[in-house]
Amino acid sequence: MLKKLKSLYIQEQFNPRFIGLFINPFYFARKGLYQAVSKLIVRLEGKILDIGCGNKPYAHLSSAKEYVGLELDTQDNRRYKQADYFYDGTHMPFANEDFDGLISNQVFEHVFNPHDFLKEANRVLKIGGKFLITVPFVWDEHEQPYDYARYSSFGLTHFLRESGFEIMEHQKSNNGIEVIFQLINAYLFKITVTQNIYLNLGVTLLLMAPVNLLGLLFAKILPKNDDLYLDNIVLAKKIKNV
Repeated sequence: MLKKLKSLYIQEQFNPRFIGLFINPFYFARKGLYQAVSKLIVRLEGKILDIGCGNKPYAHLSSAKEYVGLELDTQDNRRYKQADYFYDGTHMPFANEDFDGLISNQVFEHVFNPHDFLKEANRVLKIGGKFLITVPFVWDEHEQPYDYARYSSFGLTHFLRESGFEIMEHQKSNNGIEVIFQLINAYLFKITVTQNIYLNLGVTLLLMAPVNLLGLLFAKILPKNDDLYLDNIVLAKKIKNV
């Protein structure tokens, strides 16, 4: 029983549904990402590389023939992440044009040298291959001290085009009033989080679930605003080597 509850809790963290309203302090952020990624990842085919894969939360959405996870080579990543390969953050351990598609989810803001990162992504991707990348725009500092940048839609587009990619589709997640409610919950989480998962769950139910519910209500009745949003989600295509 406890194992099933734990599995449900983990699932609701990345693909929050109704229950997620009550137990996920990042309900809007995770739901927005999941909806966008689920629509676009199916356009990646063949051999796919997930750069900064973590625990591969979106791998089950892919119809790839081969789904390869890559992570930085650290002791914690080797212990806790589901990567198939590890690298030094500079050179990806793959041949030129080895992959048909790439995905990088909430990683780019942690890259200190974005030009070098995208050059490597370009190198391992075949001409015509697709690159699905998600990057936060409005969010607090996280995973300190390895949080280096925030990118507007224009900045991210510029970097990708300069690195040999053509933009196919660009979405902005949580571009309504829910962005404000998500930031409130992010604030509440940061000031209340403990090492005790059960205490954290209780605080989420008492403090953050009401914020989620209010955000959901107001998002239904208030207009969108494309200038204020949580995340950029871009599907790009490699058109040249750089």
